[in-house]
Amino acid sequence: MKTVQSSSPDETIKIAKEFAKTVKPGDVICLDGNLGAGKTQFVKGFVQGLGLSSDIVSSPTFTIINEYEGELPVYHFDCYRLEHVQEALEIGAEEYLYGDGVCVIEWPDRITDLLPPSAKHVTFSITGKKKREISFQ
Repeated sequence: MKTVQSSSPDETIKIAKEFAKTVKPGDVICLDGNLGAGKTQFVKGFVQGLGLSSDIVSSPTFTIINEYEGELPVYHFDCYRLEHVQEALEIGAEEYLYGDGVCVIEWPDRITDLLPPSAKHVTFSITGKKKREISFQ
C-alpha cells in the first residue's frame, strides 16, 4: 500500500494524473471516502492523465454512470444513491465492469458483490480543511 498527502484540490488532481499512467484497459478503480474527501477532484485529474479534459467530469449522482470517451474509455460511477445491487445490474453495470474501458467508482461499497477481485482501491481521508491522505491498495 502506498499513501500520499495532498494539501489542495490541485495537488489531488496532480496525484491522480500520475496514477492514471498506471492503469490499463479493464481496470476497476474503487474510490472510498466520505463526502467532500476529494473523490471527484481525483477523477478530474485521472481523466486529464488519460488525455481528456477535466471539464467533462461531473459527479454522476443522478445518472449513476458518466462515460468519458477517449483513447481509453472511462466509466465514472457514483453509486451513492443505489439502494440495491439489482439497480446497478439493471443499468448494465457488469458490461462496464468487465469491459475494455476503465471504471472509476465512487461509493463502491454499494455494489461490492459485482466488483471483480482485481479491483484497485484508493481511499481518501480528510486530515484538515484542504488536506487529504490518499492511500492506494
